[in-house]
Amino acid sequence: MTADFKADKIMFMIAAAVIVFVIAQSVFFIVKSWKRAKELGISESTLKSTVSSSALFTVAPAISILATVFVLANALGIVLPWIRLSVIGNLAYETTAAQTTLDYWGIALNKSVSDPQQFATITVAMTIGSIAPLLMIPFLCKPLQKKVGFAMNKGKEDSEDDEDAPKKKTNLGDVISAGAFIGIVAAFVAREINGRTVATTNRLDAAGNSIVNADGTIEKVKNITGSAGVVSILVLICSMLFMTILTIICKKFKLSKLEPFIMPIAMFAAMGMAILFMNFLPESVSGMTWYEIGAEV
Repeated sequence: MTADFKADKIMFMIAAAVIVFVIAQSVFFIVKSWKRAKELGISESTLKSTVSSSALFTVAPAISILATVFVLANALGIVLPWIRLSVIGNLAYETTAAQTTLDYWGIALNKSVSDPQQFATITVAMTIGSIAPLLMIPFLCKPLQKKVGFAMNKGKEDSEDDEDAPKKKTNLGDVISAGAFIGIVAAFVAREINGRTVATTNRLDAAGNSIVNADGTIEKVKNITGSAGVVSILVLICSMLFMTILTIICKKFKLSKLEPFIMPIAMFAAMGMAILFMNFLPESVSGMTWYEIGAEV
């Protein structure tokens, strides 16, 4: 194993195998779908238009995934995030899985993981740990889909049946989707506002065992996680402003094709602002952080 095990040849070989499999699977279904569409009498011009529009609308989520790779690359290297996000995943889930595991050792996402054991644990959390939902889908998806679909469309159906009801009524599906999204965003916002956390754990040796002092007591270490500070708050405000401004522009000028790109553009713009803040603000300001209430530093 090389010194930089995160970019070892075997890692790139695994990445290549995974990506080739994903591309082969995509090509297989495109060919099968194209042939089936021909059998149904769909014109070639319609098929080409459908493929082109579908390819265009994959650009926005692809940019978000690329941003996630950049976020995770500092701690985990480029290969593992590349492998993981080539299959399934997004910023909210993968950063949560990685950060939750890193918190155990008191490591932040902005610091490189140098311990192979820690790296392996994070890999398991991000890969094998996400298999359970995929295994449940074939058995639970169909019955759940019917019930969820009924619940989500109930508000719409009630509005259509009731002539006196408002013409535009929000259905339950819109409420659930909005609530879930706000919940995910709120979790990340709270982390950046609440303050850095301090947890006292046993100091471990290279084998993962607790270190015992000469007097028989177990050596302790304080793990500090989080990056709540002036820069994180400024970046949060900037990202909110970018999202708001872009949303207003899209609505005012009816740029519906730009809407899928609002979040990726806001993410990259906020990342750019973070770089500017770190480089141009005085160090006494950019380095200012705080701890959560009650933390024993």
